[in-house]
Amino acid sequence: MNTFKSTLLLVILTLFLLFVGDHFGGRNGMILAFVLSVAFNFGTYFFSDKLALSMYRAQPVTKEQLPRVYDVVERLSAKQNLPIPKIYVIPSESPNAFATGRNPKHASVAVTHGILNLLDDEELEGVLAHELGHVRNRDILTSSIAATLAGAITMVARMGYWASLFGGYGGRDDRSRGGGGFTGLIMLILAPIAATLIQLAISRSREYEADATGAKETGNPYALARALQKLDNYSRRIPMEASPTTAHLFIVAPLLGSGGFANLFSTHPPIKERIRRLIGRDLV
Repeated sequence: MNTFKSTLLLVILTLFLLFVGDHFGGRNGMILAFVLSVAFNFGTYFFSDKLALSMYRAQPVTKEQLPRVYDVVERLSAKQNLPIPKIYVIPSESPNAFATGRNPKHASVAVTHGILNLLDDEELEGVLAHELGHVRNRDILTSSIAATLAGAITMVARMGYWASLFGGYGGRDDRSRGGGGFTGLIMLILAPIAATLIQLAISRSREYEADATGAKETGNPYALARALQKLDNYSRRIPMEASPTTAHLFIVAPLLGSGGFANLFSTHPPIKERIRRLIGRDLV
């Protein structure tokens, strides 16, 4: 299923680029869009994880530097018959973590300084088990592609908007380009919404699945529930500077709304609901 989702996302990106190219540049625009789509699809598959890691200045660490994390990851990986992922640390005091990569053999897990300082050993194990759950469930590629796709849609919409203001790419006559500036403006507004909807379609269910996998592998759902509660509380106190296009990668949303209507456009399910699914009730 996740392979199908990844393929579908790449197809959506290709069709979106071709549509924008045809609308603003006719045949020449479509040729340019096709070249861009090939480059985007290649780069997305092989380098989306590296882009996400570099965006947050994540640095690789060795077992000697961070034995507390490596010991847990090695034990859980062996239990699930998974290759040991690379471990990265993000220089941020906001507590959070994410997993990325195109498959279990090329997976990485990143944790912030803040989460290492905040959680006890059991809670940290729950978080790392959750991230390895993403690796085991093979949704890390899908989430990485979604992040790149969201950014690409927004970027291409902006390019199309500016192209419409300056007459496109020369592939259509003036009559067919009539109203292009207005159309470009509409696309500039709608593109981030489309990118968000793509993230929403992927993110919420995968968080529940990773929670369940992590709790099963550790045999301690209460530890993960406590970790989620702490992460939710402290993330509000110490906001993380994160891009909306990659917010869905993290175990808790780094960009927090105020509830209500904002939750409809959150890339993560409510923390209280995740805790209820883990332990059957709210934490006291």
